[in-house]
Amino acid sequence: MNPKVDFFFAKAKSWQKEYEKLREILLDCGLTEELKWGCPCYTLQQKNLVLIHGFKDYCALLFFKGALLQDANGILVQQTENVQSSRQIRFTGLKEIAKLERVLKAYVYEAIEVEKAGLKVALKKTKEFPAPAEFQQVLTKNAALKKAFHALTPGRQRAYLLYFAAPKQSVTRESRVAKYTPQILAGKGLHD
Repeated sequence: MNPKVDFFFAKAKSWQKEYEKLREILLDCGLTEELKWGCPCYTLQQKNLVLIHGFKDYCALLFFKGALLQDANGILVQQTENVQSSRQIRFTGLKEIAKLERVLKAYVYEAIEVEKAGLKVALKKTKEFPAPAEFQQVLTKNAALKKAFHALTPGRQRAYLLYFAAPKQSVTRESRVAKYTPQILAGKGLHD
C-alpha cells in the first residue's frame, strides 16, 4: 500500500467498500500502487497496467492495454467507440467484485504477461480518422488553417477531428469548426 493513495479511498463518498476490495485484489497480484490522474494506478516496472476509478452509476477497473486481453468472460467494456486501447470492467456492488475475484486476478495476471511481452496496441493513425465534410471544406478554402492544423501534434489533430465529427447536425459541426479555427491557427489543441 502506498500512503499517498490513501486519501483517494478516505475521500470517497460512494464506492468506498468496492474501492477497498479492488485495491486488495490488485495489491495481492504484486503490483506497485501509485497515484496518477487523482486515482489509484497499479504498475509493473513503472508501466501503467490498471486503474481504479468511479462514476455515478458504477466503479471500474480500467486496463490500459485491455484491447489485448483475451476477455474469456466477456466482461471488458470499451468506454466509447473512439477508445482504442483501454477497456473497463464495471461494478455496481461489493458482492459482484467478491464473486469475480478469481476472474479479476486472472485478468490482472494476463495484463502483466502482456506488459512483460512488450505487446503494443496497434493504434489508428490520425489520417485514418475521417475529417467531417464541414471541416474539410474550410481547410480547402483556408490554406493557413490547413497548414496550422497539420502542424499540430497527431493527438491534437485527432481530438479536433473527433470533436468536429461528433454532432449529428451539420450546423453544429460548422459552428464548432468556426469556434475553434482561431485556436487551431494559434497552434493550440482543443483543451489548451
